[in-house]
Amino acid sequence: MDPDDLLAREVATFYLTTPWTLGLLLVANALAFLVGVRYYVETMPPVATFAWPIYADSPTAIAFGTLVLAALVPFAGRYSLSAVPRTRLVGVLSTLAVVWLVKMGLWTFVALNVPLVRPDLPVDLYVGFDADSLWAYWGILFTHAAFLGEALLLAHVGRTSRGTLAAVGLFAVANDLFDYGFVVGLPFAHYPPVRYDPGALLAAGSVAATVVALAVAAALLPGGAAGDAGEATDA
Repeated sequence: MDPDDLLAREVATFYLTTPWTLGLLLVANALAFLVGVRYYVETMPPVATFAWPIYADSPTAIAFGTLVLAALVPFAGRYSLSAVPRTRLVGVLSTLAVVWLVKMGLWTFVALNVPLVRPDLPVDLYVGFDADSLWAYWGILFTHAAFLGEALLLAHVGRTSRGTLAAVGLFAVANDLFDYGFVVGLPFAHYPPVRYDPGALLAAGSVAATVVALAVAAALLPGGAAGDAGEATDA
């Protein structure tokens, strides 16, 4: 699938190469990253520092997206994505960004709505229209829906390959196992700080989000469905 089928290249070019729109995206990502880190920070001390990227899910997705945006800064003002060299590094960063942004956008929808299908909960822990739910449910859903939009933008930047997708897929599965490995007997229980005790349903939702995110990246990023022949050139 050509990313132009979902988001016109002209639109992506405008947002990613116009200096003020690219700057606005970088600022928005920086603010979103800080908000995301604040959400995780109280639960991060027990997690080994090297494991923070696979624990702090949404901030990691934003960080990958920001790295791709930062790579575009030297080309701002040229108003053409063709000027951006599709190096192996850009390809890897683009693949990571698209997979993580799509995965976290989908995972958030699942995570916030899991209580709706759990009859053991006497009251819903998220959905509502009070002051708390305006942010804890609707606000978070809206901001993570924006992850999907950014993924569509960044799909216009780099190339990928089956090898890159496989490596990123292993990383994404490691994230699932790190968060929910306890479901299959692994000594890990570093799931994100949701308002309920996660179980097999959320774990399955996270794995499903990984599979869908990889499929989306393979479909949208050039080279994803063409094998190693479409791999980016060396930097």
